[in-house]
Amino acid sequence: MNMPVKNSPVINPFGVISSSYYEQQFNLQNLRKRKNDKSKPPFSITKEFILRFNQTKNPKEKEELLSLARKTILRCKRKLGLRTLGTGKHVHLPTAWTEIIYLAQCKGKIQDEALNMLYISMDHASFDYEHLPALFFLAESVLYRLCCDAFLKTYLYSVEIKLTKIGYLIFLRLFIYFLYGHLESFNQHLLRLQPYLYALSFSGDSYDKYPNIFSNVQIILKIMEIICEKELLSGSLSNPVENETQYENIDSDMEHVQPNQGGYAVNSLLWHCVAAWTCVQKNSPRLNKVLEHLIFHKTQLQTKCWMDSVLALLVLGEAAKLNMDCLKALMDLMKDFLLCVMTVQNQKEKCKADDFSWAWNVVSTYITTLAEACLYAALSNLRKTALVGFCDCASSQRDILLLGKSEQTELRNTSILGLLDYFSSKMSDNCDQVIWIGYYGIVYNLVKMSWELQGEEEQDGLRNLIWQTLQKIKDHEKDGRVHNAVNIAKAELNNPMDPFTSYSTKVSSNARDEVFSKFIGWRIANTLSKLFFPSTDAHILPSKKPSIKRGGMKHLYKKQDSMKKRVLHFTVRKHPSVSELPMFPYPDFFTRGDEELTRIIDHHWQKELKIREEEDAMCEAEEEEDKELEEKIHFMEVMKRREEKLHKKTKPYELPTRTEVIALEKRMTQNREPYARNSLHEKDQDVRKNFL
Repeated sequence: MNMPVKNSPVINPFGVISSSYYEQQFNLQNLRKRKNDKSKPPFSITKEFILRFNQTKNPKEKEELLSLARKTILRCKRKLGLRTLGTGKHVHLPTAWTEIIYLAQCKGKIQDEALNMLYISMDHASFDYEHLPALFFLAESVLYRLCCDAFLKTYLYSVEIKLTKIGYLIFLRLFIYFLYGHLESFNQHLLRLQPYLYALSFSGDSYDKYPNIFSNVQIILKIMEIICEKELLSGSLSNPVENETQYENIDSDMEHVQPNQGGYAVNSLLWHCVAAWTCVQKNSPRLNKVLEHLIFHKTQLQTKCWMDSVLALLVLGEAAKLNMDCLKALMDLMKDFLLCVMTVQNQKEKCKADDFSWAWNVVSTYITTLAEACLYAALSNLRKTALVGFCDCASSQRDILLLGKSEQTELRNTSILGLLDYFSSKMSDNCDQVIWIGYYGIVYNLVKMSWELQGEEEQDGLRNLIWQTLQKIKDHEKDGRVHNAVNIAKAELNNPMDPFTSYSTKVSSNARDEVFSKFIGWRIANTLSKLFFPSTDAHILPSKKPSIKRGGMKHLYKKQDSMKKRVLHFTVRKHPSVSELPMFPYPDFFTRGDEELTRIIDHHWQKELKIREEEDAMCEAEEEEDKELEEKIHFMEVMKRREEKLHKKTKPYELPTRTEVIALEKRMTQNREPYARNSLHEKDQDVRKNFL
């Protein structure tokens, strides 16, 4: 599918990749394979084959060439290990990548299938040092296709979208190798990329209307800017004053994250995101403390070094697929970021010294990460929260019904529907770049999510809500930029059907292209975790282990020594490099069902235990009350018998109170006074008688 777009031709004064370079690289791959394999492959892709495939008009010859290309596709699928996540004895990624990038020059369905295979492989392949030469070859090939082929066309093609997505994954991998210090011996490869990066920097006029493509291009350019600055110009760009200012507010936990002199400075936010992911993987009780420190460093998301912010969101997004606290931290980070960027006062203060033109890249990355969490989170509660936020479904339904109205809405939450409500309320012809690009990204990802969920009966509720949201957007939204998002998503899906009317359509898994990166975030988080927190059971990135003669051992030792000097060391202890631990995919439907059933059973068991504890407590309370009542009755009987015998109401061994004593004394005094008067009178009478 093609779309009209105004493309300004870009002239490359530095030349293009020559065909001899392609043949040289491919012949080297075939030579290595002949040395390792005893059997020679029956067919290999050459320049002549590609020209014949694209130019032939003979139906019979075209059918033969198509058959050969399909056989090569099947062989490449096995070498790529698409069903085993790039692992196995039959897998050889560098050779398969080289063959598949050649097949991608064959026009038609072969090209689409080859690019889809390459994208899937770039997504789930592990990190290995021996992949670097092939990665640089792929990077140069993709940049060549973009700068010297795609820029010269007046329409935007789906192949161009796939090339930018593949380029994004390639350069993201190169950035991880750069953090490990493995690009020191690849300066010539970096220099070969400079002409194409220069041409790519002028692609703003072609891609500024399509933020999903332009974001990939901007990340490629930013990665290469950082790498070339450190690798090619490291001797003249180190500034100790800036480094001291950058790390003066870092707490004691981050002291070991400072790189060696001339290395790349990893910020605290990225470090804490990797720490949170590690705690989730190990089920560590320190997760809450790590998340508290992570939120403390939330302002680092607003720094101009936004590449670290992109990595931090990717890693924290992977943790959010498994843990609700991490999902909440991710959404809180973006809420604080948007409020800061969109505040007029902060914008006026920042524009004096800095520019927020890069902020939309961070927002775009967050939206894509949240969409992936909405699709691939381990639990349904996580997927629902990523879509509607930490609120009830009634409010989300109300937000959908209010969509399209001109009311200014506050940013309540940063879920998919929360951001949709916020961005749609602030859309205008002269709105901020973050607003319309954020709205574009939400609609673009909603279309892809709706397509991805087709045929998933267990997630009908989720897809129904997404489909209703898209219907409201279709009915109320008139902005052409938003409708471009729908068209671009359809082009990327290679599907001409309208997503608003194809709700009941079911698509088989074999015919569906991969529209999201399912594993690259996990790979990056796992690799950075080994870099930041090396241990005896999880070693760092495996280094190259070539089979050479004794004469080359001296050169190998020198190469390894120089490499060790460039690796970012975070602890004193060093560990040998071994093969990367195998990666386990996210749980499938049955595994998630078992986990959900286990969770429900455990929930009801805990509830029953609580009820039993309450019943036991009530029984104990009743027994105590009965015991106290029996003691009271027994005491009353004892007092009654005592009163009958002793005519006393006091308790045994109890003295009367002060008031009772006083009352008793008064009664005794009153009784004595008449007796005394009577005795005196009698004595007086006796005296008188005696006297008379």
